[in-house]
Amino acid sequence: MKDSIVSLDPNDLIAEAEAATGLADFGDWPFREALAQLLQSLDTEAGLTTAGRAVHRQRIVDILRTRLRFEAYLKRHPEILDERIGAPVFILGLPRTGTTLLQRLLAADPRFHSAAFWETRFPVPFEELDFADPADPRIDTTRAEVAGMLAAVPELASIHPLEAEAADEEITLLEQSFYSTNPLASANVPGFGAWVESQDQTGGYRYLKQLLQFLQWQKRQRGIEAERWVLKSPHHIHHLEVLLKVFPDARVIQTHRDPLQTIPSLASFVHTLRRLTSDSCRAEAAGEQWSLKMARGLAHCLAVRDGASPDVFLDIAFEETVGDPMRVLEKVYAFLGTPLTDGALAAIARWRAANPREKRAPHHYSLAQFGLSEAQIARDFAQYRERYGFAR
Repeated sequence: MKDSIVSLDPNDLIAEAEAATGLADFGDWPFREALAQLLQSLDTEAGLTTAGRAVHRQRIVDILRTRLRFEAYLKRHPEILDERIGAPVFILGLPRTGTTLLQRLLAADPRFHSAAFWETRFPVPFEELDFADPADPRIDTTRAEVAGMLAAVPELASIHPLEAEAADEEITLLEQSFYSTNPLASANVPGFGAWVESQDQTGGYRYLKQLLQFLQWQKRQRGIEAERWVLKSPHHIHHLEVLLKVFPDARVIQTHRDPLQTIPSLASFVHTLRRLTSDSCRAEAAGEQWSLKMARGLAHCLAVRDGASPDVFLDIAFEETVGDPMRVLEKVYAFLGTPLTDGALAAIARWRAANPREKRAPHHYSLAQFGLSEAQIARDFAQYRERYGFAR
């Protein structure tokens, strides 16, 4: 039944974003159909609590406000779109395959740009900033948001090391176009999921590139320079051909781990996120939806790779990343043609000392908990498991 207290009418959200910013120019962004599809699914499928409706509503209003402010920045500073995103490094693979660890190891090297969670959550300043001032209200806002999430569902900390100021996924930047898997992870919205999978994702990736240009421009205002970006998101396995079209000089590192371990862990993460805003979400729904989605994504990724230059890709096993990360970094730097300098090694060593895995509680899950079985995983991921040596 529709909740009349918290409106999910798209016109109401657009009006609120315009009123909050005093702006009305969204540019040529064709967002209205995606917005309507998402809100319809949230309203009718997700089983949101009243508080959950408010959370999702606010997140979408934030996206609309971001776009309005971004357009205003582009009018004042058209040079933002002259920023060159040269040879970015994209880390992709199934979730729970060491992508976060690998990205954060590389991000410790100041020669790589990375996007902190606060930058992906709020890529555009709330108001005109003096970039020479290290204070930025976006950071405190994101810290409070993270603290609230961890207070509501403490086990999130054992699944993903969510920190406002640590390097994180650009999936949250893709969310700014409404073409991302974030809404599917945070709510049971199969209708929106089916719709978004049927859409051309090029516009979303082009907007991602523009937001990276803007973040790079902001870093430059702060005196931060780097050689290239290190980015990561499992989302890219679904749209690898679009990524390579929009970023033709990209280099791709694909991480690998047996889906028998990764899929139930992913299902646990999704179900945990959904519990933040719904008290009727089913664990089995998270397992079924995301197992099938990731099986399709990996099959697509392998097909794209079969038709692309092998020089673009480097494969890394999860066991290597967690077992001998320095050896993995030697492979990565050689692949990128970047020297692994003493300065980089020292910076990486400092990051590792400050971020031991044992600081986080272990993550417990099982296949059966999410309605999954070994036979089903083996069947759905047969091609991938055979190619990368996981089939028994």
